[in-house]
Amino acid sequence: MPSPAHKILQQYFGYTSFRPQQEKIIQHVMQHQDTLVLMPTGGGKSLCYQVPALMMDGLTVVISPLIALMKDQVDALRVNGIPAAFLNSTQSPEEQNTVFSLLESERIKLLYLAPERLLYNESAFISFLKRINVALIAVDEAHCISHWGHDFRPEYRMLGQLRRELPEVPFIALTATADELTRKDIADKLELKTPGIFISSFNRPNIRYTIEAKRNSFERLLAFLGRHRDEAGIVYCLSRQNTESLAEKLQRHGYNAEAYHAGLEREVRDERQEKFLRDETQVMVATIAFGMGINKSNVRYVVHMDLPKNIESYYQETGRAGRDGLPGEAVLFYSYADVQKLQRFASVEDNEAQSRIMLKKLDQMAAYCQARICRRKYLLNYFDEAAPDFCGNCDICLGKYREIDGTVIAQKALSAVSRLQQSFGMAYVIDFLRGSASARIRESHKSLKTYGVGAEISKAQWTAYIADLIALGYLRKSDGEYPVLQLTERSDAVLRGQEQVTLRMEEETELPAPVLAAAGSPAERDTSPAAYEQELFDILRRLRRSIADAEDIPAFVIFSDATLTELAKYLPQNTDELRHISGFGEVKIRKYGETFCNAIREYCQARGLHSRIPPERQGGRSRAARSAPVQDTREATLSLYREGNSIPEIAALRGLTVMTVEKHLAYFIENGTLDVHTFVTPAKLEKIRHAAAIHGRERLAALREALGKDFSYAEIRMGVAFIKMEERG
Repeated sequence: MPSPAHKILQQYFGYTSFRPQQEKIIQHVMQHQDTLVLMPTGGGKSLCYQVPALMMDGLTVVISPLIALMKDQVDALRVNGIPAAFLNSTQSPEEQNTVFSLLESERIKLLYLAPERLLYNESAFISFLKRINVALIAVDEAHCISHWGHDFRPEYRMLGQLRRELPEVPFIALTATADELTRKDIADKLELKTPGIFISSFNRPNIRYTIEAKRNSFERLLAFLGRHRDEAGIVYCLSRQNTESLAEKLQRHGYNAEAYHAGLEREVRDERQEKFLRDETQVMVATIAFGMGINKSNVRYVVHMDLPKNIESYYQETGRAGRDGLPGEAVLFYSYADVQKLQRFASVEDNEAQSRIMLKKLDQMAAYCQARICRRKYLLNYFDEAAPDFCGNCDICLGKYREIDGTVIAQKALSAVSRLQQSFGMAYVIDFLRGSASARIRESHKSLKTYGVGAEISKAQWTAYIADLIALGYLRKSDGEYPVLQLTERSDAVLRGQEQVTLRMEEETELPAPVLAAAGSPAERDTSPAAYEQELFDILRRLRRSIADAEDIPAFVIFSDATLTELAKYLPQNTDELRHISGFGEVKIRKYGETFCNAIREYCQARGLHSRIPPERQGGRSRAARSAPVQDTREATLSLYREGNSIPEIAALRGLTVMTVEKHLAYFIENGTLDVHTFVTPAKLEKIRHAAAIHGRERLAALREALGKDFSYAEIRMGVAFIKMEERG
């Protein structure tokens, strides 16, 4: 028999099974224990507190750093029939007062707010929370509380006070990226009480990782985007100016691109972000100011034009691709010059210990770009997770490089380091090898025997060769802000000609087509790209967009691309078969099911196609399971109505249409639970009865036309329900 958590997962979210760790985390939270969750972007962190929120008696408060994330999460919850709200600075005083009223009357299950709200009016908001029934506090992007995290935010420090003011309320802290030092700091700063720590696999098998040398990067970016012309993606740049100039260049090449950075007016940022979320902008060219918490599931690629400052940032930013489980790509254009540039900004004033950590993290990021091993293995090992040597979905494993005899090249490089007394950094050594006439090359060095011996090799290729020699242990870099190249114990054998060196040469080939590796989520399980009807997918995507525009929410909030892919693969013909498609909970089946089934049936009839739901899925949920949610949702509407809420208020609270709420209440008039005269006067009821006798009662539009505009559809619907009750006696 399904557990309460499984029932909620099916009814509200449309999934039949949890992803790894989710169920254990939910069980731990339900025992009112503090919890620390590390789960990759797109791994399903939100369900770890959303499911308990629906099982607990009281309010779940979600601390979230970005306004856009709040709105997306609340929109998605409401579409699924879950009463949720947010409080932030974009709302008018009237809107905020409405939310406070709903909170006081316990009509909200999840409240999203920014940490700054806790500081509002000398912590008056914390005092408000103490007066209501708070069941759970969820801290999203919890690494923001730690000085050692990659995105520290001072306002998160207020959460320690919240913990002290609500000592009996369990906390769940969630993040996608935190090393051991950061995890300990999160637990300390939030004052978590012997928390259960859950660390999920950091592997995102559907993302392909590629490092490209940073030469002709714009032309190579254009070639890449040309293979993703109708898909959404993010291109990250280090500076605000570069985002502006790159976006303009892409616009001139016909791309619907916008720039995003912290220097723009807030209204401009909000507008551009909203356009990207709604698929009106295809390419967002941004600094790291854009992205944390962005819940857009159909981002197909993330490109870094410049080097991220650390592995954590890189992992989190690349994780914004392929959140729906379908193929995603992560491309980074790398040059050692970026490392040197970032070294100048890595030090933290008056904090030598943190400066060392930041420089070490930057060095690890550079080492990732220069690695000779599988990119995925490097990433997973960084997060203390074991991984095989071959993943089959990164540039290393896909054969981007060919091996060459690099013994002579190695001897030139090692000799140069030796002649320069092991006292200079990589950039100087490369200029020296290439015989640069730059004024930075000392005159005394120009007379050395090895000056200019590598002039035939480009600067970019020398950078790659020296990175290889470091990875192979023939060279090393010293520590500190200005590292120098040094020889190792292995260098002497190469210089004496006693050891052969194999180096890598990059093949100038196009990136291969994306590969979808095996994974465990419902969307990932059954959606190999070649297996679905592409034309139908495009039809369904347009249908989704039209519904989203009508409801004024982003299209991915309605359904993810993964759900549309399953529809286009399995071709469900009725709403019962929709229950076998990931993402179709009971609320979405009622709201959108028939619309999507009509489109699928029309497509199939024109081509002689039929349902492809596998036999093992066709049994479906039990009859009791299918009918219970319908009754539950009617009861929920009735309960809200009896509490004094108007029909529009119920619709807003439950994320339903007004018509759906009216139908629920009409059901209770028909079975005698509600008094029809609450909705319709006796005089109007008689006129409805007379019109129904002449025109029938099946088409409300015909009755409205006969009765006139003085009658609302709600009055007619309730009147017809009462007539049906009378006929049954």
